[in-house]
Amino acid sequence: MKYAEFLAATSFSRADLLAFAHGNLIEDPPEGFAARLPAPPLLMLDRITEFVRKGSRGRAVAECDVNLDDWFFQCHFIGDPVQPGCLGVDGVWQLLGLYCNWAGGVGSGRALGCGEVEFYGQIRPHDKLVRYEVDIRRFAVLPDSGSVIVIGDAILSVDDEPIYSIKRAKVGLFTDLSYSDYPHASANARGGRLER
Repeated sequence: MKYAEFLAATSFSRADLLAFAHGNLIEDPPEGFAARLPAPPLLMLDRITEFVRKGSRGRAVAECDVNLDDWFFQCHFIGDPVQPGCLGVDGVWQLLGLYCNWAGGVGSGRALGCGEVEFYGQIRPHDKLVRYEVDIRRFAVLPDSGSVIVIGDAILSVDDEPIYSIKRAKVGLFTDLSYSDYPHASANARGGRLER
């Protein structure tokens, strides 16, 4: 799809998300657009059902199908399969990162943390559908650095029953951070503290 179509879309299919993860969803990306979602099996979203932006606020809703043979049920835990709670938090970060790009940000996305996280339920192999609902509390472009930040409060539900609450989840987009020549050693081959 063209970049203008990407910015105007309010939903994305599984095929769209996979194309985005591989960097080929947008035919004419703007300069510096290095955005990606994680590829499977770490991709925790199957479709985006709603993106809305009203100034610095908005809403993002996504879904993920639960499959009996999902990779994490095979190892977490033997004899007691349950989806790790951290993967639900990561799904919220993935959704927020895509929202940043959809709202016009460029650069590579990075999770920046969250406030309170509360688990009061679980995801098991015979559940059907995980739903992420995020109220965007702040979206901002930082003009001096070209970075973008988004902060949102999320509820994660399984089969229409709320089971996680995540407050102040934060994601940023940063320019000149991508490492597209992996596994070769280059300027962005090492991690550590980001001073941007």
